[in-house]
Amino acid sequence: AFRDDPLPPSALRCLRFMHDVEHHTSCYLRNLLNTRAHHDPEITTFLTIWGYEEHWHGEALARVLAAHDEPAGAARVAAMRSRLGWRITGSPVLWMAFSAATKDFLAVHMAFGVVNEWTTQGGYARLGAVADHPVLSELLRRIMKQEGRHIDFYRSRAVEELEGSRSAQRTTRALLRTAWDPVGSKVMPPGETTHLVRTLFGGAEGRAVAARVDRRVDALPGLAGLGLMDRTLGRFGAA
Repeated sequence: AFRDDPLPPSALRCLRFMHDVEHHTSCYLRNLLNTRAHHDPEITTFLTIWGYEEHWHGEALARVLAAHDEPAGAARVAAMRSRLGWRITGSPVLWMAFSAATKDFLAVHMAFGVVNEWTTQGGYARLGAVADHPVLSELLRRIMKQEGRHIDFYRSRAVEELEGSRSAQRTTRALLRTAWDPVGSKVMPPGETTHLVRTLFGGAEGRAVAARVDRRVDALPGLAGLGLMDRTLGRFGAA
């Protein structure tokens, strides 16, 4: 189907970004398992399934890239990790130190997780609309369904950790305001992040999806008014 009806270059460029970021999940998982998240059996069970499903999202997107004669899968991932070098995910020691330094680590982890999943799911929905390719749309629908389950877990635990704890709310709010960036922006070239944000979240329909993410963040205990996606659109020229 993709050889007969290939994706337009702009959509294919977004797909490369998504492929690389999905395959980068295992690197984040390494660091997460060095934190106090490892102490909670419910969270480690979730992270096991999360990492498995994210890996296969990357593999599915790799098949689409391969159908366009694009580098994909292991060879592309190896090249990316070689390019990143020591910057691949930051030092596990720093993650361990942050986890040990604050009792609110799980609140931060769960809140960042649900924001990332909301924006990822929104990005997939927008890519399906922008590319308007029936086979890609079906694939993305299936991926989004799994991302929805990830959202359910992250959101429920974020609410649990944030509710009734002013400390957790203050810490999480401060870190989201100062440290949150679009998923993948810390490991992908800046130009690729700019293209993704402008292509998927620019225009009226894209801004509507971004605004919906911000409303969902507003509904988390103590996190109203952050405007994470609104600031992102301004930063990358998509507002």
